[in-house]
Amino acid sequence: MTLLATISTVAVASYALLSSVHKSAQAIYALRTDASLPPYDPVNTGALPSVDVIVPCFNEDPRTLAACLNSIAGQDYPGRLQVYVVDDGSANVGAVAPVHASYAHDPRVRVILLQSNVGKRKAQIAAIRRSFGDLVLNVDSDTEIASDVVSKLVRKMQDPAVGAAMGQLTASNRSDSWLTGLIDMEYWLACNEERAAQTRFGAVMCCCGPCAMYRRSALMLLLDQYETQFFRGKPSDFGEDRHLTILMLKAGFRTEYVPDAIAATVVPDKLLPYLRQQLRWARSTYRDTLLGLHLLPGLDRYLTLDVLGQNLGPLLLAISSIAAIAQLALTDSVPWWTGLTIVAMTMVRCSVAALRAGELRFLGFALHTPINIFLLLPMKAYALCTLSNSDWLSRKVAKSDDGNPKATIEDATTGPSLNSGSGTPGSIRRAGRLHASSRLIASDDVAAETD
Repeated sequence: MTLLATISTVAVASYALLSSVHKSAQAIYALRTDASLPPYDPVNTGALPSVDVIVPCFNEDPRTLAACLNSIAGQDYPGRLQVYVVDDGSANVGAVAPVHASYAHDPRVRVILLQSNVGKRKAQIAAIRRSFGDLVLNVDSDTEIASDVVSKLVRKMQDPAVGAAMGQLTASNRSDSWLTGLIDMEYWLACNEERAAQTRFGAVMCCCGPCAMYRRSALMLLLDQYETQFFRGKPSDFGEDRHLTILMLKAGFRTEYVPDAIAATVVPDKLLPYLRQQLRWARSTYRDTLLGLHLLPGLDRYLTLDVLGQNLGPLLLAISSIAAIAQLALTDSVPWWTGLTIVAMTMVRCSVAALRAGELRFLGFALHTPINIFLLLPMKAYALCTLSNSDWLSRKVAKSDDGNPKATIEDATTGPSLNSGSGTPGSIRRAGRLHASSRLIASDDVAAETD
């Protein structure tokens, strides 16, 4: 056996062993328990925690933003609900103005117009600092939430030990292309395997940005750390959801996953935007994994296995793949053992997912393996070598009407509403429960908070 064949065999055998142990433990812990969410009194609404929903948006498609706000307006939560729409210096503010105007007389909705683009994190903070609800729900502007999401997350947050909770993510545009369908399955696995197992120990490592609720008292304690994250002396603005989750865990709070709180978000329908998104997420994951390593001794041993599986596993797979490709290119031998092992591991995982989800389409997730080996693993290696890079990658510079540069974002798509009877994209459905007058907050009114 050649050196390359030996390296490939040892690496893929180690990968298979680690992955088998990790995924088996994950599958066991991810099994849903019979524990139900604690009920609250729907009659005495004054005793219910108040909720502030924060929707930061930047150059969002008007139909997508309208569908997002429509889903929030249709919540069945009987307590106080206030919505803060933060326009982060969009170049298309005129295009979304009719959406803002649709809520001009809704006392639950306030629109904050930032003077310039300051980034998602600071846009959130601008609303957090002028709101006062007991709980804060962050919702991305390209996300629609089911009508019971607020109610279900609030029930989970009734435990004072819980600092953050997230719902289950799906791709609203999953039927648009093979890629969006693949991403939808990827989200299902990330939520119902990874997060579902982590929540057994109250340590979900990333409460995903499209739909995550936080306890204000905990949030205010961590707000300065959240706002001023640095990595190697440079500001770190992306990966805000993972960073805030790690801060919650560091402060001693539990972080939870609520599978019945469904949120549908728009996902990339083309390969290049998807890879850019994954590059940004990989950098964030590596940064905050380093930040959270010291937490592991105080958590269940499964969390250490989870971190090893998610970080060492891809490394072993990359080594075995590189050695196998080199063996094939430089010698006359075919790396059968490596190839068969990877195929077997892939089919077992896809079969288990299809069985658990009750959907045969998960057998098609096997397509993710070549994408992972030939695209995502090299991208993760590049991310590891460029951790100090804080570019969002999805933004580019364009010229406004006066010739000055403005930030823009690549095109967004729309997806179907989760709420029955919500109408066509862009339609607005309002709920009752009006308590106060609405306001439009001008950009210079919040400039001091966001600089």
